[in-house]
Amino acid sequence: MRYLSLSYMRLNFLLTAILLASGSISGQNLIGSKYEQIRQYMKENYRDMNYAPVVNNKYKYLKYTDDYDSKTFLFFLNQDSVCKSVRLICDRGSKSEKEKEFNTLYEKNGENKWISRRDGKSYNIEMKNEEWSCVITIEPVK
Repeated sequence: MRYLSLSYMRLNFLLTAILLASGSISGQNLIGSKYEQIRQYMKENYRDMNYAPVVNNKYKYLKYTDDYDSKTFLFFLNQDSVCKSVRLICDRGSKSEKEKEFNTLYEKNGENKWISRRDGKSYNIEMKNEEWSCVITIEPVK
């Protein structure tokens, strides 16, 4: 029985890794992942993103940016270093592409809002336009 459980876990991990490597925003939904898991995931799947150490007394998070400053990932962590929300900041030119992607992958939940479901949990995805960027936030449904 233990062998079956380990095989199932490996298969589940492999399927998750394949889905995450697809490059969509679902690949960045690492909510529930620990600090080292996020670091490893980004190293393996987003080689074009650079880890940017941050010192902040108010929030604990991991920050990754690309070489062109056109994309930034922020992984907000709780006190146990587990991801509790994700934010992607990208240039405004990416907005329509992301919107089309979300409309095909997720359930629409209002203007610029979607619901993602994974492992029996639901996550809000919200896209906001800023002056020079598009901000996408993923958080658990409360």
